[in-house]
Amino acid sequence: MTSRNHTMVTYFQFLPFSSIPEIQGSLFCLVLLTYVSTLVGNILIIVITMVDAALHSPMYFFLKNLSFLEIGYTTSTIPKMLVNSLTEGKSISFLGCATQMYAFSLLGIAECCLLAAMAYDRYVAICHPLRYTTMMSWNMCFLLSAVSWLIGVLVALGQTTFIFTLPYCGPNSINHFFCDLLPLLKLACVSTYKNEISIYIIAVLFILVPFLLIVVSYVQILHTIFKMPSAGGKRKTFSTCSSHLVMVTLFYGPAIVTYLRPKAFYSSSSNKLLSLSYTLLSPMMNPLIYSFRNKEVKQALKRLIAKNINM
Repeated sequence: MTSRNHTMVTYFQFLPFSSIPEIQGSLFCLVLLTYVSTLVGNILIIVITMVDAALHSPMYFFLKNLSFLEIGYTTSTIPKMLVNSLTEGKSISFLGCATQMYAFSLLGIAECCLLAAMAYDRYVAICHPLRYTTMMSWNMCFLLSAVSWLIGVLVALGQTTFIFTLPYCGPNSINHFFCDLLPLLKLACVSTYKNEISIYIIAVLFILVPFLLIVVSYVQILHTIFKMPSAGGKRKTFSTCSSHLVMVTLFYGPAIVTYLRPKAFYSSSSNKLLSLSYTLLSPMMNPLIYSFRNKEVKQALKRLIAKNINM
């Protein structure tokens, strides 16, 4: 009986943000504009960090990786959302939902780990400058990046498998704009207590712990900054670190509230808005906060533009 019920749901249907066409139309235009900006900005970072020799350093290696992640992260959810906003059905197949959840989870977890690696890179650069080249060798950079991706692959695979082996026998309406973990669990025909506990544990290990590591790193960084004798050095370093902290808050803040708040305070409507923050706003802000406020990146961009004009 369970296996028969499991095959009853062959697709899921997303509920719209609003039933008012004018609001849906405005949201479509806003999301499309933001998504295009995200792609253009992050692709530009990838190109600049690859072609400009002055940016071939660990910091920009991690930025390039982050941009790859941001492109994939936002593309795993937003294009389907845009297509659904133009159609009546707003549906996704069972397999498509599983694929979307896997991609979203993989890239999200990998980004959590990579942001912690980036904070460690800044910690070593500012607090231990004389040992930086030794501690942050290219082998270490590749290792930190590869481990971030590997953790994302393995955890997302286990989590997605765990959720999609549950029986779904209807209803099939997800009150969200993509196949997120918690809204989908509400549609299962059996108790999801074990799944909810696993999501909570994963959120603690791969969202909260990296966030706390980042906070500890930046506390050490700020302590070092305040001991700097040069006012100019203090200002430049503090500007760089504050930009990184803004990005970290934009990404981790909504994610922590979404996956770690008590079940009694869970709200599908507020969850949609929070999810927009870390699936759309954060990837768009990455190029602006991490790179285009950076003097070296702006100079590299000028060189790239001048080179293409001369050609």
